[in-house]
Amino acid sequence: MNPHKFLFLLSSLLLASLLPAQTTRKPPSTFKLISMNVTGTKRYTPAEIITATGLQLGQTVSEADFKRASQQLGETGAFSDVAYTYQYSAQGTKLDLQVEDSNQFIPVRFDNFVWFSDQELAEKLHGVVPLFHGQLPVAGGLIDQVSDALQTLLLERKLQGRADYMRTAHRDGPIEAFVFKVTGPTIGIRNVAFTGSAPAELPLLQAAAKNLQGEEYLRSTLQVQAEKNLLPIYLERGYLKAAFADSQAKIAQENPQETIVDVDFPVNPGRQYKLTQIHWSGNTVFAAEKLQPLIHLQTGQYANAVQLSNDLEAVQKLYGTRGYLAAHIRSIPQMDDTQSTVGYQLQVHEGDMYRMGELEIQGLDARTTARLVESWKLRGGDPYDASYPQQFLNDTNHLIPLAPWKISVHNSLNEKDKTVDVTLHFDPKPQ
Repeated sequence: MNPHKFLFLLSSLLLASLLPAQTTRKPPSTFKLISMNVTGTKRYTPAEIITATGLQLGQTVSEADFKRASQQLGETGAFSDVAYTYQYSAQGTKLDLQVEDSNQFIPVRFDNFVWFSDQELAEKLHGVVPLFHGQLPVAGGLIDQVSDALQTLLLERKLQGRADYMRTAHRDGPIEAFVFKVTGPTIGIRNVAFTGSAPAELPLLQAAAKNLQGEEYLRSTLQVQAEKNLLPIYLERGYLKAAFADSQAKIAQENPQETIVDVDFPVNPGRQYKLTQIHWSGNTVFAAEKLQPLIHLQTGQYANAVQLSNDLEAVQKLYGTRGYLAAHIRSIPQMDDTQSTVGYQLQVHEGDMYRMGELEIQGLDARTTARLVESWKLRGGDPYDASYPQQFLNDTNHLIPLAPWKISVHNSLNEKDKTVDVTLHFDPKPQ
């Protein structure tokens, strides 16, 4: 080989090795988002999820945007899993979102947003929070998005209030609902109406609701009032399926300091049922002939569910006189809608019999205490009579020193040996 030609070739190779490597760059169009697809959800539409990501077709994107959108969806709590894949092409970028819905959602209730109808409020919130459909996941940040949206609605109406929420549950049970409430402005009740009520019940409803005038408007409070004071009016008259819907408020007067509303309790009375029969089962301690006189409902008359509840409490007390302190009666209505009649199956669960354990008397001098203990007729091992302590106090009143006493009776049930320890505590009332 010609030595000059060899040196030229070697020099060319060395020069090429020293030049920087050329990166193959995708044209700018490949970073343009041209397609978004969503799979895996049954709760939401793809459009709602896409809106919730904040991504828009036509924008320039990178994988960091996809990670951010995926994280944003996951933090709402609405999904138990969020994944994504994407493809680059000469035309642009295609994004595929794979989600799995969370399975723990609970209802949302609005306690006093009287400036909006329920439908209006739902539509406005959905427009701002696309994943809101009247329910929220028990965990996650979606509830804060709803809270912020409500606060914005209040500001738009120039209301000096704050949108707060709380979780509600029965005692130590699971969360049952999120309740949103406006704190700040005073919302008072002026008039109360009952859409759906008949003339026969209307005066009774008005009398029962009279004390609501001037009170603060809160749906949660009014719901309790409806169940406690209004619904029994129908149950006493045989309207066994009567139901009150959520109260509705209409603004009557408004100023910066106070809002006055008229309240409507929509009621659906349903059918009015007459009693056909009562059948007992599960009772062995007392015959049905002994129990039936405690039930004041009469066949052929309208079934008074309130009276039946009171009567069953009397039956429980009767069982308590024989030591069956855990006895309870389940009332099962058997309705015939074609005839507007009802029969009741009363299932008695008697439970175990409890016997007298120990007696303790507190708060009295030693002499009086000894006399009372001697007068106590229930001996250890006797079937316990839950009515006896009050009877005992009435019978031995002459043995107790003259003074105004606050007397409390405490029954302590021992589940293991099925006994009852009784404590009578005497506490002098202040004079």
